[in-house]
Amino acid sequence: MSTFHIESLDSAVFAGSRNRLDEGNVPSIEGAMAVLDTFYHAFNTRNLSLFTEVWLDHPLIQLNNPLGGIMRGAEDIEELYRKVFRGNVFVTVEFHDIILYSSSEHAVFAGRERGTYRIGSDTYPLNIRTTRFFQYIGSEVGWRQIHHHGSIDDSLLLRNYQKAVSGA
Repeated sequence: MSTFHIESLDSAVFAGSRNRLDEGNVPSIEGAMAVLDTFYHAFNTRNLSLFTEVWLDHPLIQLNNPLGGIMRGAEDIEELYRKVFRGNVFVTVEFHDIILYSSSEHAVFAGRERGTYRIGSDTYPLNIRTTRFFQYIGSEVGWRQIHHHGSIDDSLLLRNYQKAVSGA
């Protein structure tokens, strides 16, 4: 039986400074954190192939966010972000104010993303409540994201962000 752990990662900020996926095979919370950091690196640099590697390739993984609604499966998630990464809106975020819920086989990071989205020379703020769930699949695969939920509380910010990304 694995030990369940809850802790505040008060000073931690995941901004995705580099690709750390090779550290994600470590069967400890450090491996999960490396894959979490890699997610932000892939997202902020629009690296779709790396972004896709962070997710478990399974038809029931799930993404719930303001852009795609509820989506299941690696293919649908990849297609949504292909459109986002190829679009004219440039988004950068970092993850902070995190509570970690973990055991030896799973890690749930619940916190906030702060950042901006840019269209041309205009920049707008983003503040998103975010939960990311990672599962340790085994030493050959390592840690992979299996669920993400993000939401924007400010209705005007949400509407403007959705319009910007959809091009409406």
